[in-house]
Amino acid sequence: MKVLVVTNMAPFIWGGAEELAVHLQRNLVLAGHEAEVLRIPFQWEPATRIPSQMMMVRAFELWNVDHVIALKFPAYLIRHPHKTLWLVHQYRQAFDLFDAGHTNLTADSEGRTLREMIRRADNEGFSESRRIFTISEVTRRRLKKYNGFDSEVLLPPINDPELFAGGAPQGYIFAGGRINDMKRQYLLLDAMAKADRCVRLVIAGPPDAPNDREQLIRRVEELGLSDRVKLDLRFLPRAEYANYINDATAVAYLPIDEDSLGYVSMEAATARKALISATDSGGVLGLVKNAETGWVAQPNAESLAAAMNAVYENDTKTLAFGMAAKDLWDSMEANWPTTVEKLLR
Repeated sequence: MKVLVVTNMAPFIWGGAEELAVHLQRNLVLAGHEAEVLRIPFQWEPATRIPSQMMMVRAFELWNVDHVIALKFPAYLIRHPHKTLWLVHQYRQAFDLFDAGHTNLTADSEGRTLREMIRRADNEGFSESRRIFTISEVTRRRLKKYNGFDSEVLLPPINDPELFAGGAPQGYIFAGGRINDMKRQYLLLDAMAKADRCVRLVIAGPPDAPNDREQLIRRVEELGLSDRVKLDLRFLPRAEYANYINDATAVAYLPIDEDSLGYVSMEAATARKALISATDSGGVLGLVKNAETGWVAQPNAESLAAAMNAVYENDTKTLAFGMAAKDLWDSMEANWPTTVEKLLR
């Protein structure tokens, strides 16, 4: 079967959704199919350009393709008689992030018109899909709330699990992945300023924009944390990234209402690392269970500092949380052969 994985792209930005598309294509090939990834350029600024980009996707004509698996807005608007949706996320600025005030859409009549246009286009694209899967329970509930569509949760499997074998803790908390305001690495720095002197932090990953890099560097300097915080702000080779996780004492990931469990959390659980997140971090909380697999703090510096201190207060408990995280992740039975089979039914 010839399978096309369709997603969108923002030039020079690479994160979990991009990894998902690449590994889905790779595992489709391993299952005996021909597979390629179609990455459609998408720019959300200015918001007034979004309608023209939606129309561009709707106008695409595909041939020589047996099955389409679509992942993200606006790529999933593409037309095909055999289209399956594996929803990473919609244009959240028109839905839950609009309600939360994290949006680039205005609240006036122009903004309302654009939001309604996006919602209607989504509904049309969803109704054309043979099956709809979502990458987490959070995404499933959001789709039902804002668009009224039922779906089935299909967790993304971890990529390269053999890299995350774990290792002896080297005394630092690791925060990995894309660097931006929605991932809130800056909040970990604010917490470090209130945490015990024994707490060490490594933040590593590619900044989405120059300002994201500058903000963290400036905050470390202003808070006097250069002796306890390491910033490795670049796109990391996979082996280096895995080593950071394997050598960590705990792994922190506290995005704002994340769609999924989060790759760094799944990888940390695979490596038997205790986890830290926040009460408003969304899908990640399917894996981060307070006092079971780690610590769930309030999204403020004081609460996070207490969680970070706790990592060092009882080594036995921290190790036990890591083992529990591994057991919980394993119990979810996310693997590529089953995932590919479901997506192609």
